[in-house]
Amino acid sequence: PELRAAMAVAGLVVGFASGFVLARFAGAFLEDLKTPGLLPVAGSAVILLLAAVTASVIPAARAARVDVIQALRTQ
Repeated sequence: PELRAAMAVAGLVVGFASGFVLARFAGAFLEDLKTPGLLPVAGSAVILLLAAVTASVIPAARAARVDVIQALRTQ
């Protein structure tokens, strides 16, 4: 789960940086373009991070409950 959380954080950082650059670039061509403030962007980043961590923790918890010997015998 820690690796997936680190990957999610890295994805958020890259996405935020590229979104900021693209918004500035588009703003040069579109005069009425309004970029969102920091609070909505940070809030959505936190929600995405929580979803990514939850999506990796639930399968890991299920896998931790499986008896390895029994799983190998059934294979």
